[in-house]
Amino acid sequence: MERQVKISVIMGVYNPVRERLIRAVESVIGQTMTEWEMLICDDGSDLPGREIIRETADMDGRIRCIENDKNMGLAYALNQCLKHSKGKYIARLDDDDESMPDRFRRQYEFLETHPEYGWTGSGAQLFDDNGVWGSRSMPETPDREDFLKSSPYIHPSVMFRREVLGKSRGYLPMEITRRCEDYELFMRLHMMGYKGYNMRENLIRYREDENAYRKRTLHFRMNEMKIRYRGFQRMKILRPATAMCVLRPLAGAVVPVTILKHMKKREKGVSTEQYGGNRERVDRGLQKIQAERGRS
Repeated sequence: MERQVKISVIMGVYNPVRERLIRAVESVIGQTMTEWEMLICDDGSDLPGREIIRETADMDGRIRCIENDKNMGLAYALNQCLKHSKGKYIARLDDDDESMPDRFRRQYEFLETHPEYGWTGSGAQLFDDNGVWGSRSMPETPDREDFLKSSPYIHPSVMFRREVLGKSRGYLPMEITRRCEDYELFMRLHMMGYKGYNMRENLIRYREDENAYRKRTLHFRMNEMKIRYRGFQRMKILRPATAMCVLRPLAGAVVPVTILKHMKKREKGVSTEQYGGNRERVDRGLQKIQAERGRS
């Protein structure tokens, strides 16, 4: 009898860091809810990266790998995963982030009992190679005004209803949406009348380090400004008082990365001692789940 799939986890990957990808996939394998499949789209990685992805996909029989001949961008890669997915719900995760052990169960149970929401996200612990340095909470029930500052959902924390992504035709694979494909998608979904909910728990660990800031080049920031302008117009939130929000991406371009990171840590920072406790608790939880699965 074919195994039931309730949740499809989708991930687009390009030339990954081996240890980070393995940690991300281990956090899926260690979930307390086991009725999932995982689709990893290798988005045209070089040979070493492709071998890392194949090796990681072999960690569990519920993982399938899709390969693009060339790099097409995250939106295209995620649409490829959607095309081959079977789950009632679609969960996102990036190759350098990690899900808490009870994430899938908590989000699945929420969506099963709250049909008025098309998706649910959560808060996140923020971490880098030195550990957890802060946390981020999101608006509980975002409305149009919450899009002015940034996306009111942490993309890799979100679980969608399949039909919502189907009716929206998934992600928009265009050059202008690179690095902000999630922002564009969430604005489009809100314009279609759907609404999402952010759970008050930190259900993922979200990597935010200097490399993440460096990826946001001026080219991508200019594209985000265009996405903001068009989206704000269509959502009817573009007016003289909010026009400066269109230019918000430029602020990050003029502030040096080291200073920007320091400002973020001062705003949301926690101590090294707090980090150690948080990380060790999650690691122990994963180890316990994997040990129990080994005995069964």
